[in-house]
Amino acid sequence: MRSPRQETGPPDLTTPEGFGAFYEEHIDAVLGFVTRRVADPHLAADLTADIFLAAMGSAGTYRGHRGAPVAWLFGIARNVLSGHARGRARESGALARLSGRRLLDDEDVAALEERIDAQRAFRALAERHAALSEPLRAALDLVVVDELTPAEAAQALGVTQATVRVRLHRARRALSAPGAVTGRQLEAAR
Repeated sequence: MRSPRQETGPPDLTTPEGFGAFYEEHIDAVLGFVTRRVADPHLAADLTADIFLAAMGSAGTYRGHRGAPVAWLFGIARNVLSGHARGRARESGALARLSGRRLLDDEDVAALEERIDAQRAFRALAERHAALSEPLRAALDLVVVDELTPAEAAQALGVTQATVRVRLHRARRALSAPGAVTGRQLEAAR
């Protein structure tokens, strides 16, 4: 059965009254189209509103002689639903990438905590090292970092080997203050 509007010609969708009548005539058909494809009532209402907004925006391109108005609306509805599905797919992909990180088990957490503690201890050691006097720091660096013997360090510094040994003792004592780094913590920090 044809509606009276179809007999009198295509509706004028460019006026508020014409579009309002068009909306009233086709809302049930569009809502049925959407609810056959979407289970969430709130989403169905939102998508139906989006379809009519898109139809309003495209009202100037509507050509009644090309087919039934409901077919035109269903074409718009398919585009709106496809756009929604693409948006959901992008959103799901983004969430999957964010949540795709593996969960840490207790052993992983413990290893990370140990590493964080080692880094904290290492920074504290570096601060204490920087606070050493230049002669103590120089002797320590030559022996520990550059791996010279105390005799070679004494020669490089232009002091006696006994002086280097005293400086090393004082530097090590200053560095071994409370919170000093253990060898295990240094390894974990690397």
